[in-house]
Amino acid sequence: MMIRKGFRYRLKTDAISANALLRFAGSNRFVWHKALALQRDRLDAGQSCLRYVQLNAVLQTWKEEPDTIWLKEAPSQSLQQSLMALDLALQNAFDKTSAKRFPRFKKKGRHDSFRYPQGFKFDESRVFLPKIGWLGFYKSRCWEGVPKNVTVSRHGVHWYICVQCEIDTSLPVHPSKTAIGIDMGIQRFATLSDGSYFEPLNSLRKLEAKLVKAQRKLARQSKRASNWNKQQDKIRKIHAHIADARRDYLHKISTSISKNHEVVVLEDLRVSNMSRSAKGTLEAPGRNVAAKSGLNKSILDQGWGEFRRQLDYKTLWGGGRLVLVPPGYTSQTCHACGHVDAKNRRRQSDFVCVSCGHSDNADHNAALNILAAGQAVTAWGAERARASAVKQEPSGRAA
Repeated sequence: MMIRKGFRYRLKTDAISANALLRFAGSNRFVWHKALALQRDRLDAGQSCLRYVQLNAVLQTWKEEPDTIWLKEAPSQSLQQSLMALDLALQNAFDKTSAKRFPRFKKKGRHDSFRYPQGFKFDESRVFLPKIGWLGFYKSRCWEGVPKNVTVSRHGVHWYICVQCEIDTSLPVHPSKTAIGIDMGIQRFATLSDGSYFEPLNSLRKLEAKLVKAQRKLARQSKRASNWNKQQDKIRKIHAHIADARRDYLHKISTSISKNHEVVVLEDLRVSNMSRSAKGTLEAPGRNVAAKSGLNKSILDQGWGEFRRQLDYKTLWGGGRLVLVPPGYTSQTCHACGHVDAKNRRRQSDFVCVSCGHSDNADHNAALNILAAGQAVTAWGAERARASAVKQEPSGRAA
């Protein structure tokens, strides 16, 4: 099987190279904005969107216009990669089977990045980037496979390169034959069907006071002044610390689960819908807005979407499988008798069935229901259910 894996390294930059990286990232953001505005205008006029080949031709005209002739300074292939990404985002937005939304404009200073599909070279712990030159990087580990492209991005106050490699490997066989159901929550980050659970990290909550203090100080300073820029860097460092801590915690949990279980069953949660604002409109204002806002912040602080993404590729690489099941009524269904009632869960942590009296931790009961739902829709569950039925059948009867 062919897998694509990224290896990220921190670049060693000075003021000149950092300024060049920032300008090129800004050029890519400008091309994205200009192309997206063009596509939206065509849609408003009742016309179809331009495809990548047509957008690439338009890009050549932008480079010749006096107001945008500075686009020639940026690497051409990185600008073309931005147009490819926009074309793919538009296709996903209009695909009925995809849950991705329409692409949006990018805010300056967030997700600054650009990609080199070719033209880069490596020499020990140095990388050659077209129109920038040789830059050193901290080679914390060696990559595997064949490098296919390099993405340059800014995280916090530092610049990084991510080397995407293609690795040709044999189809793996998972050493374990067990399955596990996982219920995601806020009081408990993840509760497993075997009774174990992981506490939430709440990386944003831990640094929220420090972040608020830094943002208030920024608001009192003159915009674009020297101290204002320094304070912006301090805020970027705090955000980077929060994101790094969350990502590290999710990697540790997802690696542990994917290595110990062949089949992982997870709820197909729509996090964007669950964390939608409750403010409403002036004509129909929402209720319990402050409480819903705090809940939304707690949900997004957990990183459920990133956790699901990590489990998806880690189970695949290890020979396992990730199964997604509908989340409806998993917390209201009794695992012992199957009775469904909202009164079964009167409190957040306790589950008491009003039909059979079965009591359990609410998250553990939900995890058992998730595992049962996953077994019902997979061949794994069918095979093991058939084997269990054969063992339980009396002798002389066919299962």
